[in-house]
Amino acid sequence: MKQPFIMEEIVSVLKRVAPSNKDFVALHEPSFQGNEWSYVKECLDTGWVSSVGKYVDRFEEMLSEYTGVKRAVAVVNGTAALHICLKLVGVESDDEVIVPTLTFIASANAISYCQAIPHFVDSSVETLGLDPNKLADYLLEITEVRNNSCYNKQTGRRIKAVVPMHTFGHPVELDTLVDVCQRYHLELIEDAAESLGSYYKGRHTGNWGRATALSFNGNKIMTTGGGGAILTNDEELGKWAKHLTTTAKKPHNWEFVHDQVGYNYRMPNINAALGCAQLEQLPDFLTRKRALAARYHKVFSKVDGVSFVTEPDFGSSNYWLNAIMLSPKWSHLRDDILQATNEQGIMTRPVWKLLSDLPMYAATPRMDLSVAKQLESCIINIPSSASLGAVHVET
Repeated sequence: MKQPFIMEEIVSVLKRVAPSNKDFVALHEPSFQGNEWSYVKECLDTGWVSSVGKYVDRFEEMLSEYTGVKRAVAVVNGTAALHICLKLVGVESDDEVIVPTLTFIASANAISYCQAIPHFVDSSVETLGLDPNKLADYLLEITEVRNNSCYNKQTGRRIKAVVPMHTFGHPVELDTLVDVCQRYHLELIEDAAESLGSYYKGRHTGNWGRATALSFNGNKIMTTGGGGAILTNDEELGKWAKHLTTTAKKPHNWEFVHDQVGYNYRMPNINAALGCAQLEQLPDFLTRKRALAARYHKVFSKVDGVSFVTEPDFGSSNYWLNAIMLSPKWSHLRDDILQATNEQGIMTRPVWKLLSDLPMYAATPRMDLSVAKQLESCIINIPSSASLGAVHVET
């Protein structure tokens, strides 16, 4: 097979999925076809557009009911949610926090906000997320447990928490990871920014960590424009999360009394209104996105040297962002394929640059990252908007 042929095949497949009436197909666009106008207009008409209003409470209740957690706290974005999750479980200055190197920058930045140190670990080919078995072997080698805390024998620092990220909506293997965390006295925080609507063994992601972070950025499966949420099954932790994210202000009709350093991370009512309307449509978004993924899986199965990334056997993915993986012999063509598809008006992108390779994290601790490096070289994200799930694709 000649090298250009695989590029022609990929472009051809993506064109068959893309709407014929569009000159440009985005990677992921929001869809507003429900009560968005009505709910947002009510905020404008009543003047309740800021951090107080009925839609914030309603959105938190809807999130809690949908995910099955006891408490949801809406905040300004997913990074803020993750920052507070780390604070809630007791991450302190100079602690180390285990995080995959193959993830969005917010995963590491939130750790840095706590003056803690990201400790980068490798990924699994099956899930694209943190590999719990490789992590278990690594911790056995480099750590010791003293007084119910885990310490890095190489740096002397406490390792306080593990933050797996459910990559593109595909659940991490959580049972093994929970066992590892219990064995080494590590707090588990799920970075579920991409996995609203994803399930691990029949239960929604976000139910395994002591605290979980969600994101509702404009490119997520549902959006509040900008926004995020903290999920927890610990009622007291949920109350504290609400307190911390509302400037730690004690309730009072007129006095301003704050009992600790808090954060102004409140989600505005107008954003929550948008979120309520979007969450009402989430089941339909999921149906269409899974239909799109099934079509991609079918058509790419006929392209030699390319595989479509599917959900793991133990989970159900929201297929937030679809991805193809080039075989090792074609990985050197990744950038050429990105250029060819984008020149054809079909937006594609590479996976994130490994965080361990970024200058501000170059000196941080890390394990062998060979799988993540391989994945970085061969993953390409392809158009994933829910609206594409209704487009007929010739097969």
